[in-house]
Amino acid sequence: MVEGKTLVVVLPAYEAAKTLERTIAEIPRQIVDEIILVDDASRDHTAQIARQLGLRTIVHQRNLGYGANQKTCYREALNRGAEIVVMLHPDYQYSPRLLGAIAYAAASGHYDVVLGSRILAQSAVAGGMPVYKYISNRILTLIQNVIMKQKLSEYHTGYRAFTRRVLETLPIESYSNDFVFDNQMLCGAIAAGFSIGEISCPTRYFAEASSINFRRSLVYGLGCLQCAWRYNRWRRPKTQ
Repeated sequence: MVEGKTLVVVLPAYEAAKTLERTIAEIPRQIVDEIILVDDASRDHTAQIARQLGLRTIVHQRNLGYGANQKTCYREALNRGAEIVVMLHPDYQYSPRLLGAIAYAAASGHYDVVLGSRILAQSAVAGGMPVYKYISNRILTLIQNVIMKQKLSEYHTGYRAFTRRVLETLPIESYSNDFVFDNQMLCGAIAAGFSIGEISCPTRYFAEASSINFRRSLVYGLGCLQCAWRYNRWRRPKTQ
Protein backbone atom coordinates (compact mmCIF):
# COMPACT_ATOMS: atom_id res chain seq x y z
CA MET A 1 0.00 0.00 0.00
CA VAL A 2 1.01 3.63 -0.45
CA GLU A 3 -0.24 6.22 2.04
CA GLY A 4 -2.70 3.59 3.27
CA LYS A 5 -4.17 3.14 -0.22
CA THR A 6 -4.32 -0.10 -2.19
CA LEU A 7 -1.81 -0.03 -5.06
CA VAL A 8 -2.35 -2.18 -8.13
CA VAL A 9 0.12 -2.26 -11.02
CA VAL A 10 -1.24 -3.11 -14.46
CA LEU A 11 0.86 -4.35 -17.36
CA PRO A 12 -0.73 -4.13 -20.84
CA ALA A 13 1.33 -6.79 -22.60
CA TYR A 14 1.89 -7.94 -26.15
CA GLU A 15 4.78 -10.32 -26.87
CA ALA A 16 6.73 -9.27 -23.80
CA ALA A 17 8.25 -12.67 -23.04
CA LYS A 18 11.84 -11.44 -23.46
CA THR A 19 11.50 -8.47 -21.12
CA LEU A 20 8.78 -9.34 -18.61
CA GLU A 21 10.99 -11.01 -16.02
CA ARG A 22 13.44 -8.07 -15.98
CA THR A 23 10.55 -5.64 -15.57
CA ILE A 24 9.01 -7.55 -12.66
CA ALA A 25 12.37 -7.96 -10.92
CA GLU A 26 12.70 -4.18 -10.51
CA ILE A 27 9.17 -3.42 -9.29
CA PRO A 28 9.22 -2.52 -5.57
CA ARG A 29 6.97 -5.39 -4.50
CA GLN A 30 6.89 -4.30 -0.83
CA ILE A 31 4.46 -1.47 -1.65
CA VAL A 32 2.45 -3.25 -4.38
CA ASP A 33 -0.73 -5.07 -3.40
CA GLU A 34 -1.21 -6.81 -6.74
CA ILE A 35 0.21 -6.94 -10.27
CA ILE A 36 -2.18 -7.63 -13.14
CA LEU A 37 -0.96 -8.53 -16.62
CA VAL A 38 -3.31 -8.50 -19.59
CA ASP A 39 -1.92 -10.36 -22.59
CA ASP A 40 -3.41 -9.14 -25.87
CA ALA A 41 -3.22 -12.52 -27.68
CA SER A 42 0.57 -12.68 -27.84
CA ARG A 43 2.16 -15.30 -30.06
CA ASP A 44 5.00 -15.90 -27.61
CA HIS A 45 5.04 -17.18 -24.02
CA THR A 46 4.13 -13.93 -22.28
CA ALA A 47 1.13 -15.35 -20.40
CA GLN A 48 2.99 -18.50 -19.35
CA ILE A 49 5.88 -16.49 -17.92
CA ALA A 50 3.46 -14.10 -16.17
CA ARG A 51 1.77 -17.01 -14.41
CA GLN A 52 5.15 -18.48 -13.41
CA LEU A 53 6.00 -15.11 -11.86
CA GLY A 54 2.80 -15.21 -9.83
CA LEU A 55 1.03 -12.39 -11.63
CA ARG A 56 -2.72 -12.24 -11.99
CA THR A 57 -2.95 -12.98 -15.71
CA ILE A 58 -5.76 -12.31 -18.15
CA VAL A 59 -5.50 -13.32 -21.80
CA HIS A 60 -7.47 -11.87 -24.70
CA GLN A 61 -8.43 -14.65 -27.08
CA ARG A 62 -7.77 -12.34 -30.03
CA ASN A 63 -5.76 -9.18 -30.44
CA LEU A 64 -8.00 -6.26 -29.49
CA GLY A 65 -5.49 -3.41 -29.52
CA TYR A 66 -3.45 -1.39 -27.03
CA GLY A 67 -6.38 0.71 -25.86
CA ALA A 68 -8.62 -2.32 -25.40
CA ASN A 69 -5.84 -3.96 -23.40
CA GLN A 70 -5.75 -1.01 -21.00
CA LYS A 71 -9.53 -1.04 -20.64
CA THR A 72 -9.31 -4.63 -19.42
CA CYS A 73 -6.43 -3.65 -17.11
CA TYR A 74 -8.37 -0.84 -15.46
CA ARG A 75 -11.63 -2.78 -15.15
CA GLU A 76 -9.83 -5.61 -13.40
CA ALA A 77 -7.83 -3.26 -11.16
CA LEU A 78 -11.00 -1.51 -10.01
CA ASN A 79 -12.70 -4.86 -9.43
CA ARG A 80 -9.74 -5.85 -7.25
CA GLY A 81 -10.23 -2.77 -5.05
CA ALA A 82 -7.42 -0.58 -6.38
CA GLU A 83 -7.27 2.97 -5.03
CA ILE A 84 -4.10 3.84 -6.97
CA VAL A 85 -3.36 2.21 -10.33
CA VAL A 86 0.02 2.42 -12.04
CA MET A 87 0.23 1.44 -15.68
CA LEU A 88 3.70 0.24 -16.71
CA HIS A 89 4.72 -1.24 -20.05
CA PRO A 90 6.30 -4.67 -19.51
CA ASP A 91 8.88 -4.13 -22.27
CA TYR A 92 11.48 -2.72 -19.83
CA GLN A 93 11.54 0.60 -21.65
CA TYR A 94 10.58 2.60 -18.54
CA SER A 95 12.34 2.16 -15.21
CA PRO A 96 10.22 0.04 -12.80
CA ARG A 97 12.36 1.38 -9.94
CA LEU A 98 10.53 4.70 -10.15
CA LEU A 99 7.13 3.07 -9.65
CA GLY A 100 7.15 3.96 -5.98
CA ALA A 101 7.79 7.65 -6.67
CA ILE A 102 4.98 7.78 -9.22
CA ALA A 103 2.56 5.90 -6.96
CA TYR A 104 3.30 8.05 -3.91
CA ALA A 105 2.80 11.22 -5.95
CA ALA A 106 -0.65 9.95 -6.96
CA ALA A 107 -1.48 8.89 -3.39
CA SER A 108 -0.30 12.19 -1.88
CA GLY A 109 -3.51 14.03 -2.65
CA HIS A 110 -1.65 16.58 -4.77
CA TYR A 111 -2.26 14.89 -8.13
CA ASP A 112 -5.00 12.77 -9.64
CA VAL A 113 -2.82 11.67 -12.57
CA VAL A 114 0.97 11.28 -12.54
CA LEU A 115 3.10 10.81 -15.66
CA GLY A 116 6.60 9.36 -15.92
CA SER A 117 8.15 11.83 -18.38
CA ARG A 118 10.98 10.83 -20.70
CA ILE A 119 11.44 14.45 -21.74
CA LEU A 120 12.00 15.77 -18.21
CA ALA A 121 14.75 13.18 -17.88
CA GLN A 122 16.60 14.98 -20.73
CA SER A 123 18.07 11.66 -21.89
CA ALA A 124 15.46 10.29 -24.28
CA VAL A 125 17.66 10.38 -27.37
CA ALA A 126 20.71 9.18 -25.42
CA GLY A 127 18.55 6.29 -24.23
CA GLY A 128 17.91 5.28 -27.82
CA MET A 129 14.68 7.11 -28.73
CA PRO A 130 14.70 7.57 -32.53
CA VAL A 131 15.34 11.22 -33.38
CA TYR A 132 12.18 11.45 -35.51
CA LYS A 133 10.11 10.23 -32.55
CA TYR A 134 11.74 12.71 -30.21
CA ILE A 135 11.09 15.60 -32.60
CA SER A 136 7.50 14.54 -33.28
CA ASN A 137 6.92 14.14 -29.52
CA ARG A 138 8.14 17.67 -28.87
CA ILE A 139 6.11 19.17 -31.72
CA LEU A 140 2.91 17.34 -30.80
CA THR A 141 3.33 18.27 -27.14
CA LEU A 142 3.88 21.93 -27.99
CA ILE A 143 0.74 22.06 -30.15
CA GLN A 144 -1.36 20.23 -27.59
CA ASN A 145 -0.14 22.46 -24.76
CA VAL A 146 -1.13 25.54 -26.76
CA ILE A 147 -4.56 24.14 -27.64
CA MET A 148 -5.28 22.78 -24.19
CA LYS A 149 -3.58 25.56 -22.21
CA GLN A 150 -1.34 23.16 -20.34
CA LYS A 151 2.39 22.95 -19.56
CA LEU A 152 3.07 19.22 -19.72
CA SER A 153 6.49 18.05 -20.90
CA GLU A 154 4.91 15.21 -22.91
CA TYR A 155 1.54 13.59 -23.61
CA HIS A 156 2.87 10.29 -24.93
CA THR A 157 4.47 8.40 -22.06
CA GLY A 158 3.42 4.84 -21.31
CA TYR A 159 4.14 5.17 -17.58
CA ARG A 160 1.16 6.58 -15.68
CA ALA A 161 -0.61 6.54 -12.34
CA PHE A 162 -4.30 7.20 -11.79
CA THR A 163 -6.43 7.54 -8.70
CA ARG A 164 -9.54 5.42 -8.52
CA ARG A 165 -11.70 8.53 -8.91
CA VAL A 166 -10.15 9.30 -12.29
CA LEU A 167 -10.75 5.80 -13.63
CA GLU A 168 -14.33 5.78 -12.37
CA THR A 169 -15.06 9.24 -13.79
CA LEU A 170 -13.63 9.07 -17.31
CA PRO A 171 -15.75 7.37 -20.03
CA ILE A 172 -12.94 4.92 -20.72
CA GLU A 173 -15.07 2.39 -22.57
CA SER A 174 -15.92 5.02 -25.21
CA TYR A 175 -12.26 5.68 -25.99
CA SER A 176 -10.29 4.14 -28.87
CA ASN A 177 -9.00 0.57 -28.74
CA ASP A 178 -5.81 1.74 -30.48
CA PHE A 179 -2.76 3.74 -29.36
CA VAL A 180 -4.55 7.11 -29.23
CA PHE A 181 -6.30 5.78 -26.11
CA ASP A 182 -3.45 7.20 -24.00
CA ASN A 183 -4.05 10.68 -25.37
CA GLN A 184 -7.80 10.43 -24.88
CA MET A 185 -7.18 9.56 -21.23
CA LEU A 186 -5.14 12.73 -20.74
CA CYS A 187 -7.55 14.93 -22.68
CA GLY A 188 -10.41 13.49 -20.66
CA ALA A 189 -8.59 14.05 -17.38
CA ILE A 190 -7.85 17.67 -18.28
CA ALA A 191 -11.44 18.23 -19.41
CA ALA A 192 -12.72 16.83 -16.13
CA GLY A 193 -10.48 19.16 -14.13
CA PHE A 194 -8.17 16.54 -12.65
CA SER A 195 -4.71 17.67 -11.56
CA ILE A 196 -1.74 16.21 -13.44
CA GLY A 197 1.83 15.88 -12.17
CA GLU A 198 5.01 14.64 -13.84
CA ILE A 199 8.11 12.81 -12.62
CA SER A 200 11.36 12.55 -14.56
CA CYS A 201 11.88 9.04 -15.92
CA PRO A 202 14.82 7.77 -18.02
CA THR A 203 13.95 5.40 -20.83
CA ARG A 204 15.62 2.62 -22.78
CA TYR A 205 15.16 1.71 -26.44
CA PHE A 206 16.52 -1.64 -27.62
CA ALA A 207 15.58 -4.50 -29.92
CA GLU A 208 13.15 -6.19 -27.50
CA ALA A 209 11.38 -2.96 -26.48
CA SER A 210 8.01 -2.44 -28.14
CA SER A 211 7.68 0.33 -30.70
CA ILE A 212 5.21 1.24 -33.42
CA ASN A 213 6.37 1.84 -36.98
CA PHE A 214 6.45 5.17 -38.81
CA ARG A 215 3.05 4.71 -40.47
CA ARG A 216 1.28 3.92 -37.21
CA SER A 217 3.17 6.73 -35.51
CA LEU A 218 1.79 9.12 -38.13
CA VAL A 219 -1.76 7.85 -37.58
CA TYR A 220 -1.25 8.19 -33.84
CA GLY A 221 0.01 11.77 -34.20
CA LEU A 222 -2.98 12.80 -36.28
CA GLY A 223 -5.27 11.16 -33.73
CA CYS A 224 -3.63 13.17 -30.93
CA LEU A 225 -4.18 16.44 -32.77
CA GLN A 226 -7.79 15.50 -33.45
CA CYS A 227 -8.24 14.69 -29.76
CA ALA A 228 -6.84 18.07 -28.72
CA TRP A 229 -8.99 19.89 -31.29
CA ARG A 230 -12.15 18.18 -30.09
CA TYR A 231 -11.27 19.13 -26.53
CA ASN A 232 -10.73 22.73 -27.61
CA ARG A 233 -14.10 22.85 -29.35
CA TRP A 234 -15.76 21.33 -26.29
CA ARG A 235 -14.32 23.91 -23.89
CA ARG A 236 -14.79 26.96 -26.12
CA PRO A 237 -17.77 29.08 -24.95
CA LYS A 238 -20.61 28.99 -27.44
CA THR A 239 -21.66 32.30 -28.97
CA GLN A 240 -25.30 33.30 -28.68
